[in-house]
Amino acid sequence: MYRNIGKVVLSLALPLVLVVVALVAPASAQQSVRLQYRTSAPGANTAQAEPWFQLFNDGTTTIPLNQVKIRYYLTGAETYRFACSWAVVGCSTVTGQFVRQSGADQYLEVGFSSGSLAPGANTGDLQLRFYRADWQPFTQSDDYSYGSNTAYTNWDKVTVHVNGQLAWGRPNGTEPTPTPTVPPTGSAGVLFDDFTYSGSSDPRLAQRGWTVRASSGGPGVPGATWSPSAVSFPGGLLTLDSATNGTAAGTVQTELSTANRKFFEGTYAARVRFSDAPTSGPDGEHVVQTFFTITPLRYNLDPDYGELDFEYLPNGGWGEPSDILYTTSWETYQADPWQAVNTHTEERASFAGWHDLVIQVSGGRIRYYVDGRLFADHGDIYYPETPMWIMFNQWFIDLQGATGTRTYRQQVDWLYYSKNEVVPPADVTARVASLRAAGTSFTDTVPNP
Repeated sequence: MYRNIGKVVLSLALPLVLVVVALVAPASAQQSVRLQYRTSAPGANTAQAEPWFQLFNDGTTTIPLNQVKIRYYLTGAETYRFACSWAVVGCSTVTGQFVRQSGADQYLEVGFSSGSLAPGANTGDLQLRFYRADWQPFTQSDDYSYGSNTAYTNWDKVTVHVNGQLAWGRPNGTEPTPTPTVPPTGSAGVLFDDFTYSGSSDPRLAQRGWTVRASSGGPGVPGATWSPSAVSFPGGLLTLDSATNGTAAGTVQTELSTANRKFFEGTYAARVRFSDAPTSGPDGEHVVQTFFTITPLRYNLDPDYGELDFEYLPNGGWGEPSDILYTTSWETYQADPWQAVNTHTEERASFAGWHDLVIQVSGGRIRYYVDGRLFADHGDIYYPETPMWIMFNQWFIDLQGATGTRTYRQQVDWLYYSKNEVVPPADVTARVASLRAAGTSFTDTVPNP
């Protein structure tokens, strides 16, 4: 980590800080929290710090976890990325962000989106990690909160705040100066498409900024074909017909993508039809039906990579036995050996039929809606950093060795995007209805980057 003379000044002021902290009362007389810490990466120098926590409620009242913040104090001003490796309470409920303090230091603030901690209970393991955005090794032994112990012990160099009040530990440094959040002021451009095309070779597709994929490569079955001829638009519906006979050579996958990466913050929405059964042939393939945004991965663990996914698996896959809908927000990944840095929310149920899918990207949060219902709320390191493409595709995770050909169908009725504007799901459908009533089948006022 970067070091400078400001640390010396801070260390001289530290005893006074600790005296002041000792006088701070807990958040509640009935509420008594205690934190234990250990590390699974005890070396003084590391490529990845791995602080593990257990939070205990020794009081007499239940603590809502969304009121709890855990702060781990670091030395230096490098840019870090946070990840949850595993947690008893579920990594999908664990958040992490790095907060700059006055001067050159910072802290990792860990929070929770849901759950509660009953009297006498504890969270169990919170197995966390963080690393430099450029993946360079760093010194962790001079971080205020660091300890080399590999067994859990009470640790007061990590603080716990409940409902904004210090409830455990001894802070380091000073609080940052708050920066006011400026809400979006309105749309900076709209893309709407009703998908009224004659077919995948319709020249208006390219004129309007669409690409029908024909190139080889992932995702999906190695050696499969991405076929433009399997993409069609009957009745103004984008239709993806992906098929397989159980062999890679006999597997066809489908994708439609925007040609320009010009979509970032704002509201993404589409009316999508998922299907549980094939239109022909026996069922059983691990097929993935999607609506998502993506930034290309320039190299392994590229910190500027981003991806926001709706993925429906009607027959399961990735270890799931049956139908499941995922929303996944990606920070980055490495292909070989596989390492994924993402967070996801899922529901194990059938989502066959038409659904209005909305993704709101604003203010450091990513909110996913299904038919007007908030499905997931992600953020922190998983928030995208760069403009993205918008895509729909249907592909196979693996092959089940079917006899005969199976064909699966995904359809899209419309796509809507409003740049730099948070649009409620009900307003999205109202706007789409208004555009259709006015006879608008396509408009794109989103500026190119």
